[in-house]
Amino acid sequence: MTVWVITGTGTEVGKTVTTAAVASAAVAAGRSVAVLKPAQTGVLPGEPGDAEEVARLAGAVTAVELARYPEPLAPNTAARRAGLAPVRPEQVAEAAGKLATEHDLVLVEGAGGLLVRFDDEGGTLADAARLLGAPVLVVASAGLGTLNTTELTGRELRYRGLDLLGVVIGSWPDEPDLAARCNLADLPVVAGAPLLGALPEGAGLVPTAAFRATASGWLAPRLGGTWDADVFASEHAGA
Repeated sequence: MTVWVITGTGTEVGKTVTTAAVASAAVAAGRSVAVLKPAQTGVLPGEPGDAEEVARLAGAVTAVELARYPEPLAPNTAARRAGLAPVRPEQVAEAAGKLATEHDLVLVEGAGGLLVRFDDEGGTLADAARLLGAPVLVVASAGLGTLNTTELTGRELRYRGLDLLGVVIGSWPDEPDLAARCNLADLPVVAGAPLLGALPEGAGLVPTAAFRATASGWLAPRLGGTWDADVFASEHAGA
């Protein structure tokens, strides 16, 4: 039974498709997987959320959502504006712990970055990870600006005594610019943790069969895949 917390260096960096790739690799290896989305924002009732998107891409995955708020805002702000109860870190830890008794792997996908607030008391995904004693996988963007946000996230995790599993580039461009190519070497340095994968741009739009067949090739062995950071860097650093 394993619980991993997945966060991003910000919003729209590829957390959901990365979560789906990790889930897909685990399912392909014969493991039972659950995906927990503590707070889904910006989605109306009846519309598919991030957990459902992971299940669509990865296959036989248990998808669980603790709360849903209609406006695309930080969870605490969205809950307050909707007049709904916020999600608290203790609820996240309890739900993930229960899922872990029934599944080989539980992936907890946050909203936005590590310190986005769940409630008025300032509870965050980092607090849930601490309660769970779970390592954190950070999803980062590829290009200019990613080094600062990745280093800040890594520093905060270490400050809190949390284990940084590694960094995955959530969307590797078809035509990487100089900054993206240089970041292949710099990201693990500023994060203080290994680069564990790079998903191709538009990965979430490929047919599900193709996604499941190729997802493990985007992830390092630590995440159940076959991707090699050194080989990838040698192929792209001088592109």
